[in-house]
Amino acid sequence: MPKYIASIDQGTTSTRCMIFDHTGRVISLAQKEHRQIFPQPGWVEHDPLEIWERTQQVSHEAITKTGAQPGDITAIGVTNQRETTLVWDRRTGKPYYNAIVWQDTRTKELCDLLTKDAGQDRFRTKVGLPLATYFSGPKIKWILDHVSGVRQAAERGDALFGNIDTWVIWWLTGGPEVGAHVTDVTNASRTMLMNLETLQWDDDILSILEIPRAMLPRIVPSSDPRTWGSTLPNGPFGSSIPVCGDLGDQQAALVGQTCFSPGEAKNTYGTGCFMLLNTGTEIIPSKSGLLTTLAYQLGEQRAVYALEGSIAITGALVQWLRDNLGLITKSSDIEALARSVEDNGDIYFVPAFSGLFAPYWRSDARGVIVGMTRFTHKGHIARAALEATAYQTREVLDAMHKDSGVDLKALKVDGGMVYNDLLMQFQADLLNVPVVRPKVAETTALGAAYAAGLAVGFWNNLDDLRANWQVDHIWQPQMPESQRNSLFQGWLKAVERTFNWVA
Repeated sequence: MPKYIASIDQGTTSTRCMIFDHTGRVISLAQKEHRQIFPQPGWVEHDPLEIWERTQQVSHEAITKTGAQPGDITAIGVTNQRETTLVWDRRTGKPYYNAIVWQDTRTKELCDLLTKDAGQDRFRTKVGLPLATYFSGPKIKWILDHVSGVRQAAERGDALFGNIDTWVIWWLTGGPEVGAHVTDVTNASRTMLMNLETLQWDDDILSILEIPRAMLPRIVPSSDPRTWGSTLPNGPFGSSIPVCGDLGDQQAALVGQTCFSPGEAKNTYGTGCFMLLNTGTEIIPSKSGLLTTLAYQLGEQRAVYALEGSIAITGALVQWLRDNLGLITKSSDIEALARSVEDNGDIYFVPAFSGLFAPYWRSDARGVIVGMTRFTHKGHIARAALEATAYQTREVLDAMHKDSGVDLKALKVDGGMVYNDLLMQFQADLLNVPVVRPKVAETTALGAAYAAGLAVGFWNNLDDLRANWQVDHIWQPQMPESQRNSLFQGWLKAVERTFNWVA
């Protein structure tokens, strides 16, 4: 009898393979980082072949750790950094160019040109997204327009586009000739090319962006009993296993947190920070700077939608303090350094390294540290860096309340930063609601496992998944309202200083 589900979590800085049992418990985990490539200011790239190599390595390692035999793993789910864009040759599997990462801002001029006549919300009624450098569509056009021979290859049908989920699934299921060229509704909803109502590529937007439809993957449900293909016996898993779950990383975390009812929300603290609010089968347009996106689609059931607040830089700010400034040796050192002071020393750190995402969508913004005096030292900078994550989350939550009218009773949290007690307590204080961490905090990989497991009957229904969810820790708000309001007003003042930096 099958024992496990495998999940591949391909993130912005690393790739993991995790093996889960029926209770949602982690049986084994393997993880490897990949390079971050910065060809020039504002440009961020990954090597797709390096990512596939890491995927194979961690998959083999995780399987080996479990001692699993053929037949022990019943299905594979994939989750991924969203919006990161690549185009490759369907015959050879060779990328025409590096993957352009979601943080990359090289398409600013194109987005500005597209907004010139019809505004930033030109496509929002169809796709739920503003025109911004964040999304895949403008990145595809950049590759077609700037990389020699790619447009001709796309028109011939030789060039394939995919976000990272599509790339990984294509290789897992055999690559050239036999690989499944698919993406699920959640990832498709991040391209700026999929109509939210029809769940199909929008021909009008494709025409405006001059993107050949033939290069786009087939859109499928997030959990698909039909499966899309199986791994090869000579592949990293060593046997034939169906691949049938696919979710963008933030939607995967929503599923992993079992936020299946309208009004339930989660916040993931990773490289960036992403809050999603389940709005059920209703498409709710945002008037407050949020994104309307797909939450998930399970088989033939109706698609479920969400409002999302996307923050570009949170955990990446801690990495920046580590790698660029040498302020800490390892990321986990940030908490001790921040605790070396009683407060932020009246400084604020707004990490608009790639502009500001929700709720501002300002690609002209750049990072600032404000309020410094001779009294300021590295402990204050560390504390301000952590607090920046909480302030940005507060802004997103306020926008969600305006759009949905939902008063959040508690915030479910996950991701690497949720083990930072100082940050989580400050987050509860700033939001004035309890912050709840589950026992399995790496819910992104778990959500992809759930999607695959539901497809093959490893789990029967959503109640099975809800039964797996357990509380690990709750942080209760403790801060006086006057202090909370004063700190937040200071943050809003600091954010204004980031505007109009790039002409």
